[in-house]
Amino acid sequence: MKLTTFLLALTFLLPLGSAAASELKPYEMPRTQVVPIQDTKSDRQYELYIRLPEGYSENTETKYPVIYTTDAVWHFEMLSGATEYLMPNVILVGISWQKDLDANRAHASRFRDYSLVKVEGSRTPRGEASNHLSFIRKDVIKYVEKHYRADPGERAYFGYSMGGAFGAYILLAEPTTFKHYILGSPAFNQPDAKYIDEFGAKMASEQQDFEASVFVSIGELEESAMGVTKNLMSVFQRQNQAGLMITGLEIIEDSDHGTAFPETTIRGIKWLSQQKNE
Repeated sequence: MKLTTFLLALTFLLPLGSAAASELKPYEMPRTQVVPIQDTKSDRQYELYIRLPEGYSENTETKYPVIYTTDAVWHFEMLSGATEYLMPNVILVGISWQKDLDANRAHASRFRDYSLVKVEGSRTPRGEASNHLSFIRKDVIKYVEKHYRADPGERAYFGYSMGGAFGAYILLAEPTTFKHYILGSPAFNQPDAKYIDEFGAKMASEQQDFEASVFVSIGELEESAMGVTKNLMSVFQRQNQAGLMITGLEIIEDSDHGTAFPETTIRGIKWLSQQKNE
C-alpha cells in the first residue's frame, strides 16, 4: 500500500519537474545583440557581438567610442565586465570565428585569419591576416558605424595571444584603422615573428604621419616569448617618429600565457580610459 502511494505521488511530481526544466533558458547579456555578418570578399560567415552602453537609447545625440576584439567567444565577457566599471560609455564589438564551419573545429579559423605567413603542409590553413584585416575595415567597421552611433575617431582594438599578434600586424600595415591598440601576450610563430620584423622595417621607411597609441603586455613567466615581444617593442619604436605613442612593456607579475589574460584586460582598459580622458 505504501509503495502504491509513493508511486502515485511520484507520478504527480514528474510533470512538475519536466515543466520546470523546460522553462530554463540561456542567460542573455544585457544590452547585447548578436548580428550575422558576411565577409563580402570571401563569402565567409561571421557574427558580431555588440554590447551597447547603458542609456544608449536615451542619449540620442551622443556618439560613443568603440572597442573591437577578436576571439569574441573567449574575450567578450571579461571585456564587458571591465568596461562596465572602468569605461562604461563605450560600445563593445566582438568579432566571432568563422561560423559556417564544422562545430568541432569552431576556432580553427583564427589560425588562418590572425597569422601572417602561409605554412606549407599545415593541416590548418594559415597566413590570411591581410584578408581578415580587409574584412574588418570594409565590412565590420562600416557596418558598426552605419548602424550605431559610433565615433570614428575613437576606435580601439583589443587582441590577446594570436589576436595580439594580429593587432601588431594591423598597427604596422594600416595603423589608422584604430586609434588605440591593446596587445596582450602577442603570440607569434617563427615565420610570423621574422615577417613582422622585416615588415616593420619596410613600413617605417614608407609610413605617413598618423596618430595612434599602443599598450603591450606579457606574463612574467612567458620566458620563451619574452625576446620576441621585446623585439616587437623595438619594431614599434621605429614608428615613433610617424606618430605612434608607446607605453613601456607591461609585465604581468607571476603570470604565464593563460593567467596573464584577466590582468591584461583590467590594465589595458584602465590604460584606454586614461587615453580617452587625456
